[in-house]
Amino acid sequence: MLRIKQAVLVEGKYDKVKLASILDAVILELGGFRIFNDRELLALIRRLAQERGVVIFTDSDRAGFKLRAFLGGALPKEQVWHAYLPDIYGKEKRKTAPSAEGKIGVEGAAKEQLLRALELAGVLFEEENAPPEGRITKQDLYAVGLSGGKDSRARRAALLRRLELPERLPANSMPGVLSALMTREEFLNLAVRLD
Repeated sequence: MLRIKQAVLVEGKYDKVKLASILDAVILELGGFRIFNDRELLALIRRLAQERGVVIFTDSDRAGFKLRAFLGGALPKEQVWHAYLPDIYGKEKRKTAPSAEGKIGVEGAAKEQLLRALELAGVLFEEENAPPEGRITKQDLYAVGLSGGKDSRARRAALLRRLELPERLPANSMPGVLSALMTREEFLNLAVRLD
């Protein structure tokens, strides 16, 4: 797996699953056009852009370019990298018919095509297979009572409020987002103070 510093913004969950299979990075779903009305998600994206930069990796269709234009206007240009797939015509495996424009998106692209798009975007790859030192894990969430326990949901909500993060941020996304914003030590110190 290749590790990159920047957070990667994709349209939907299948795009996220595809990139998560090849990248060790924070990958956020835009939820399609939901981003136009979700102020909390946009605030999180702005925060990640400021902390580490973001890569906008949407499909090469009309919808993808509309999302890209919106985000490009909402974020400082020096904090944004754009990864573009070439026009690849066909049908994605899980779909019964091609998209309206007949193009394959992020979820249907081959690993080599995705990596080439990231390379052309100028995203610097960090050392492959480097140990994830200081990264917050799901086990850390469990250890401090943020998952798997009686009051974990309330504790997660309290943490998200304290950090001014979206209340709908899924527990599975929390380790990556938190690792992008703080060290593991800072997280553990903060979690102790939630009581």
